[in-house]
Amino acid sequence: MTVVETAQRHRAASLDELRAAGRLVTHVEGHTICLLAEGDDVYAVDNRCPHMGFPLHRGTVSDGILTCHWHHARFDLCTGGTFDQWADELRRFPVEVDGEDVYVDLTPPPDRVAHQRKRLQVGLERDISLVVGKAAIVLSEADPTGVDAFRAGLDFGVRRRGGGWFRGLTTLTCLMNLVPRLDPEERAAALYHGLSDVASDSAGEAPRFPLEPLPGADTDPARLGRWFRGFVEVRDAEGAERAIVSAVRAGASQQELADMLFAATTDHRYLDGGHTLDFLNKALEALDVAGWERAEAVLASLPAQLAFAERMEEANAWRNPVDLVALLEDAFERLPDAAASGRGGWDGREALVELVLSGEAAEILEGLLAALREGATGVELASAVSFAAATRIARFPTSNEFGDWDTALHTFTFANAVEQGLRRSPSPELLRGVLDAAMSVHLDRFLNVPATRLPTPDPDAGPDALLAELPLLLDGQQHVDQAGRLAASYLAEGEGAKLVAALGACLLREDRNFHTIQCVEAAARQHELLRNTDEAGLPLIAAARYLAAHAPTARSQRQTYEIARRLHRGERIYEDEELPPAA
Repeated sequence: MTVVETAQRHRAASLDELRAAGRLVTHVEGHTICLLAEGDDVYAVDNRCPHMGFPLHRGTVSDGILTCHWHHARFDLCTGGTFDQWADELRRFPVEVDGEDVYVDLTPPPDRVAHQRKRLQVGLERDISLVVGKAAIVLSEADPTGVDAFRAGLDFGVRRRGGGWFRGLTTLTCLMNLVPRLDPEERAAALYHGLSDVASDSAGEAPRFPLEPLPGADTDPARLGRWFRGFVEVRDAEGAERAIVSAVRAGASQQELADMLFAATTDHRYLDGGHTLDFLNKALEALDVAGWERAEAVLASLPAQLAFAERMEEANAWRNPVDLVALLEDAFERLPDAAASGRGGWDGREALVELVLSGEAAEILEGLLAALREGATGVELASAVSFAAATRIARFPTSNEFGDWDTALHTFTFANAVEQGLRRSPSPELLRGVLDAAMSVHLDRFLNVPATRLPTPDPDAGPDALLAELPLLLDGQQHVDQAGRLAASYLAEGEGAKLVAALGACLLREDRNFHTIQCVEAAARQHELLRNTDEAGLPLIAAARYLAAHAPTARSQRQTYEIARRLHRGERIYEDEELPPAA
C-alpha cells in the first residue's frame, strides 16, 4: 500500500539517505525532527530535548536509549518515555516507510493541559522549578484565572507538608491574590513562584497523615469550638485537628469555622511574631478562591501552627519595661462594654492613627476603647491600626539595621490579617487582635526614630515615564527613598491599579522573598480598601520602599521561568551551529 501525504502525514526523508547518515535533521511543517535509523527500525523524535531544548541529533543512542549530552536526560526511543523526571517525555512521531521514502505523522499529542497537570504534580513532589514553570505557563493559558493551578498547589501543600500550613502555602495564596491585579503576561510567573515555594517548603518534610472526624455527625459546633480552643491552649495539635475537622464534617458554617480559629489564635498575644494569624487568614482566603469543599483538608493543616507557636506573653519585649500583656488583659475585660456602647458616626480616625504611632501603651489602649465607645466599628478600628502599621514602613529610615524591615513588616501583615478577618467575621474574640496589633505598632516606634519624611511628588514627572523608570531603579541596590518618591509622584497623576501591577512585575523579577511578597500583597489590599481617600497612596509607597530595600537579587528563579517560557514559545535556548551530527 502506497503512503501518501495528508494533512498530518508528510514525507520527511529518503530511507537510503537516512541509513547512510544514521541520523538526519529535517524540517517538516514547522517541526524540527530528528530521524534515527537503528538496525531495521526508523524513529522520528522532536529534535529539541524536552528538558531545555538541546538538539538531540547531537545525542547518543545505546540499546534503544537516546541520551541528551547537555544534561544527560535519557529517553526510550520506542515510547519517548524519560528515565529522568526533570526532563519530561520526548515527543515521538509515528513513522511509516514506503519504498525509499520515510513519512512522519504530525498528529498533535492528546490533551496537553492534562499532561501538564500531571507534570505539575511531578514538579511539586520532586521540587523541580523548571517543571513547575512549564506547567504553570500551560495551565495559565488554559485557565487565565489561575484557579486550576492554584487548587493543585493548595491540595498538594496541605496534604504533603507534615508541619502544616507554613510559608509556601502563604506565598502561593498571596500571589494568587495578586494574579487578577497583574498584567496578563505576568500571571503565569506569579503562579510559578507560588507553586515553586510550596514545593520547596514541602521538600524533605514528613507527609501529613490526616485525622478522621469524631464518629457521627451531630456534634455541636459551639462545643467543638470550645474544645478546639482548649486543645490549642495546652498545645495539643492532634486534639485540635480532630475538633476542627469534626466541625467541618458536622456542617459548621464558614463564619463558625473562622470564629473557632480566630478565637484560639487571639487567646494568646501576637503568635509567632504575627505569622500565625496571617497564615490563618491566608488559609481562609485560599478557600474563598479554591472552594470551601476543601475546608476539611485545608483547616486541618492549621492546628500545629496554632498550638506550637511562640506566645508573646512569654517574650521579654511584651513584659518589660512595661507589662503590655497585663495592660491588654485589663483592656480585654472592658472591650465588650466599649464595643456595645458605641452608636456610630465615629470621625476620630486621624487622631487615633497619630495616637497609635506616638502614644504610650496605656494611652493607646484607652484611645482604642474610647473610639469604640464613640461609635467606631471593629473594622474601622482595625483599618486605622493597619494604616499606622503601613506608616511605619513608609517612614522607615535606612539607618536601621536591615533585619528591622521585617519587624515592621510583621506588624503590618498581622494588622492587615486582623482587619481582613474582621471584615469576614466581626467576632469579639478577634477584636482583641486589633489591640495586639496596636501594641506591636507601639513596640516598633523606635524604628521610626528619626522618621523618614513622606515623599513629596515630583510635579513634572509623567506617569508612563515613571512606570518605565521603576524596574530600572530597582536594578540598583537600596534605592529606597527614590522608590518611595517615584510611587508618590506616580500616584499624584496615575492610576493606583497600574502601580500595583508594576510593583508586582518587579516583585516577580526577583528571587522569592517571603516577606516582600507579603508586603506587596497586603499593600495592594490596603490601597484598594482606602481607594478615593487621601490615605490610599501610603501603602503603595510603603511597598515600593520595602521592595527597593530587597532588590536586586540574583534573579536566578526568574531565569528558570524565562527558560520555560522560551521553550513554550518554541524559541531556541541553544543556538545550534551547522555542524555534522554526532557519531
